[in-house]
Amino acid sequence: MKKMVLAAAMTVVATSAYAGEPPKGAERPPVPAFEKLKSLVGDWTMVGGDDHIAANWRVTAHGSAVVETLFPGAPHEMVTVYTLHGKEVHLTHYCAAGNQPEMNSDKAADDKKIVFTFSGGVGINPKKDMHMHNASFTFTGADSLREEWGTFTDGKAGEPKVFELKRVVTVAPAPAAK
Repeated sequence: MKKMVLAAAMTVVATSAYAGEPPKGAERPPVPAFEKLKSLVGDWTMVGGDDHIAANWRVTAHGSAVVETLFPGAPHEMVTVYTLHGKEVHLTHYCAAGNQPEMNSDKAADDKKIVFTFSGGVGINPKKDMHMHNASFTFTGADSLREEWGTFTDGKAGEPKVFELKRVVTVAPAPAAK
């Protein structure tokens, strides 16, 4: 019982500590590639496809993470979480293949194109398992995006998965906490 009360008290303290502004010193200068990913908030469909939502983007964790859900609600739904590691964007892709490849952005990433390269992951033997190994995002307009995901199987590059997307709904960001 004491452990339960202690756990509940710690949860209240942790929640209240993070309910408002980020801690002093947690602010970082903006990184253009990450800011561009943040601007993708909303629902997206495939260019030339039907009106089914192909992707949803949202910002979470007090602006420190961007979450992309590919094929929301489908059995092959996948989630990718983008965060900053220094001045590079880092992603973890929770794949329908049951693994979680991780990638880091190229140092030349900007607000026009971001290129990611494999840096490891969970549930992957990169020498034999099929996994996403690289990705590039080309921002072709305010409401258009080209995603290209490179696959690897048996240590060799496969056919890339290309998604031409158009935004159909823009979601206003939540107001900042006061």
